Amino acid sequence: MDRFRVAPVTWCLTGINVLLFVLETVAGGSTSTRVALLFGAQATPYLLAGQVWRLVTAMFLHFGVLHLGCNMISLYHLGPPLERVYGKGRYLAVYFGAGIIGNLTTWLLEMRSGEYAVSAGASGAIFGLFGAYLALALIPDMRRFLSLRGIVITLVLNIAYGLTYSGVNMAAHAGGLSGGFVIASVMVLVWRCHNRAVRENNRLQDTSGYPRE
Repeated sequence: MDRFRVAPVTWCLTGINVLLFVLETVAGGSTSTRVALLFGAQATPYLLAGQVWRLVTAMFLHFGVLHLGCNMISLYHLGPPLERVYGKGRYLAVYFGAGIIGNLTTWLLEMRSGEYAVSAGASGAIFGLFGAYLALALIPDMRRFLSLRGIVITLVLNIAYGLTYSGVNMAAHAGGLSGGFVIASVMVLVWRCHNRAVRENNRLQDTSGYPRE
């Protein structure tokens, strides 16, 4: 219960992923392409037909228990520290923004190559959280918020999964990583500028002798 209170968004995201995985399994199997498409997996022909909502729903579907387990363990280790640092709203913005950018990257590359595949998974969003960590790592006084253990565990899991499964969507990984980094960097920049402005305003009020509001 305490862990849920600390990172409720992370646990809710995990719960949604697990629930949909169970429903996929009941509907015919999580590794079935037919089931994946039925539940909202990403496929270029469907996107071209106007079903752009698949860019979001595909983030919550997984092919097999290993795929789900790898992403959920990564989310468990990366999510809570970032949720505490960025706050629930900004954390969700990074997660969904990176996931969508990762899926858009996949779509654009498939359009260019002409080779289409059915894709799903939270990997783009997970790598977006990596990007959010990198944004913090570039700022010395923010590095104390980093979870080195979480980063190492997630890297090992993703490398191991990539070596055992040839169908890893590297485009979603790259797009999610870059998208998460950009989104989080903008947030951190705005955050620091706001804090600096508040401190400067307080300093001016202290030196002017006027009471603070």
